[in-house]
Amino acid sequence: MDDTVLGIFLLATFVGGVVAGIAGFAMSLVVSGVWLHILTPIQTVTLIVGYGILVQGYGIWTLRRALSWRRVAPFIISSTAAVPIGVALLTRIDPAQIRAGVGILLLAYAIYGLAQPAIKPVPPNRCADIGVGFVNGLLGGLTGLAGIVLVVWCQLRGWPKDVQRTTAQPVVFAAFVVSAISLTVTGEVATETVKLYLLGLPLALGGTWMGLNLYGRFGETGFRRIVLLLLLASGISLIISVSRGV
Repeated sequence: MDDTVLGIFLLATFVGGVVAGIAGFAMSLVVSGVWLHILTPIQTVTLIVGYGILVQGYGIWTLRRALSWRRVAPFIISSTAAVPIGVALLTRIDPAQIRAGVGILLLAYAIYGLAQPAIKPVPPNRCADIGVGFVNGLLGGLTGLAGIVLVVWCQLRGWPKDVQRTTAQPVVFAAFVVSAISLTVTGEVATETVKLYLLGLPLALGGTWMGLNLYGRFGETGFRRIVLLLLLASGISLIISVSRGV
């Protein structure tokens, strides 16, 4: 890898860390658009998982005062249980069609949310939480989009931004841990990928630190708008990637 390509990799890693620090998700969507042009797909997945564990863990620790395991546990349990089912469905369902459908739904939701200054929160329902966690894990196993469903659900519940972050991030963290174990057991973690990971690590952590500092400056309305804009960008990115056969 020459210096120019390495510089692009490091810049994308830093920007991904900033975005994850601000919103708590979307690092994979930011970096994969760049990394897939300079790295192999398995390197991209491995690096996303590796950085994701640290970035999500850092965010969880920083906002730990708002963390309620009683609230988060149903999501983690149902989501983690559904991941293997999603993986098993890979041979029976075309993931590209699922990504396209999710992209369209994200576009519709984000546009509606940006047009609506406020929404009526969905009332508490533990069964609904478990169902959302299951769908989140199913989609994560099938397409790798861990956390997207939960991010939308947290918005619909009308939770404060710290609660949204400390609900979605532990679930994504758990999904990344499971993925890391699977990648390690199957021998997919190459020496070259580890070297890239170590080179980008300071940039990922520095970007996350900067993003979390910027996150603290946003109020509830500003945070909601940022999340909606990122969901809008995610939807567009998914539709484009499917149309290009990525």
